[in-house]
Amino acid sequence: MYFVYILESQKNGRHYIGSTDYLIRKFHRHQNGGNKSTKPHRPWTLIYFECCETRSEAQTREYQIKSWKSKKVVCQLIEDTNSASR
Repeated sequence: MYFVYILESQKNGRHYIGSTDYLIRKFHRHQNGGNKSTKPHRPWTLIYFECCETRSEAQTREYQIKSWKSKKVVCQLIEDTNSASR
């Protein structure tokens, strides 16, 4: 199982989009400064994730979300998901 996830910086509201096969370990790596691109924006909150069957599927979805290049569209994805789970 693979995951696509979105983190939000508690420091400045910036989003980070990634994919991994071990979500908890990856999240802790971001929190502890183990990722060069996310270290200056700590602490992070995991605000969205979705499951994928394969690494390829997860990476394709990650690139799709990143291609939107709009915080507004990413926020809409999160809002829609949260509304559906209520």
